Amino acid sequence: MDEILRLLPEILNIDFIRGTISNPRDREGIIKIRVRPLEKKGELHFQLESFTKTQAFHENLTAEDACRKIAGVMERFGQMQIETVREECTVLVSKKGKVTVRRKKRKTEVRPADRSHNRRKHYILEEGAPVPFLRDLGVMTEDGKIVRTKTDKFRQINRFLEFIEDILPRLEKGRELTILDFGCGKSYLTFAMYYYLHELRGYDIRIIGLDLKKDVIDHCGKLAEKYGYDKLTFLVGDIADYDGVDRVDMVVTLHACDTATDYALAKAVGWGAEVILSVPCCQHELNAQFEAGDRCAAALAPVMDYGLLRERFAALATDGLRAKYLEREGYEIQVLEFIDMEHTPKNILLRAVKTGRKDGRAAEEIRECIEFLGAAPTLGRLLDRKGENE
Repeated sequence: MDEILRLLPEILNIDFIRGTISNPRDREGIIKIRVRPLEKKGELHFQLESFTKTQAFHENLTAEDACRKIAGVMERFGQMQIETVREECTVLVSKKGKVTVRRKKRKTEVRPADRSHNRRKHYILEEGAPVPFLRDLGVMTEDGKIVRTKTDKFRQINRFLEFIEDILPRLEKGRELTILDFGCGKSYLTFAMYYYLHELRGYDIRIIGLDLKKDVIDHCGKLAEKYGYDKLTFLVGDIADYDGVDRVDMVVTLHACDTATDYALAKAVGWGAEVILSVPCCQHELNAQFEAGDRCAAALAPVMDYGLLRERFAALATDGLRAKYLEREGYEIQVLEFIDMEHTPKNILLRAVKTGRKDGRAAEEIRECIEFLGAAPTLGRLLDRKGENE
């Protein structure tokens, strides 16, 4: 960790804007840490906000103590993203402890961070800074204020961009990247991806938004043309039948209904996508497969005898199996809360990052689970068919 100990004293100063520590070795404890500067009694401190799956903890440290704390923490994490006024920095730590530090100077300096102790929550897209697509989609006013009825949508967009921010080291720079957004709908998040990755982060990207609603696709296409987003394309089409590209770097599927999610995930695996972001919706398939009187229904009678509980159990089992199938195919999976439950119950996000190491243990766990449930998930059938054709 000597490289990290040399780096931290250089960057933990008044030019520091923010840092994000992610990719933990242990998924049961702290899964993410955000670092920001703050001024406390006239002295520069750094706040570490640590997140578990259900809680957040705060710790305010001097620069010297923050250096020691972060260096120690990085023994248990795989990556750290850092932004300062003058540069961007990525730190990667392999499972064997090898440290890689990548530093890139900014072409122009940016504003220092707000170091007030009781500052408002930081968003990647900030209120008060007008963004054309947010204005045209009715989220922002002309002067950049958030429309009151669109506050939840604004938070959702920023939350989604945070998930992308975490996986930036997996997206190559120096070549065109292809991103597919299946079931893009009105494309709030599609435009946000393009704006963030291309305009703010400087990636050469091509994004294709796919949806069945022609009027929505036509409208989004006109907006993309209006903004000069030459590599943002919207097409009318079905997830299961789309074959317009040979290589895809990231697949996004948000609220694709029922087995449409499975077709999108199978397509993503077939393309060897480096990153998959999926928010499933309307998981009805397994619910219809549970048979009265079978071993599963009998063992889980306290759940299966009540429609609402049965439906929720089926949804959780569906998404758990989807995660395991992706592990089996060589992806590292995180099951994350997309936005607060108070805003929508459809808030589970599966984030899959390709490792290339297929997991035989996951295959055995899937087999035991589907035998007990008496289930035949669509994703398993699609992936097995893909394997037979290889």
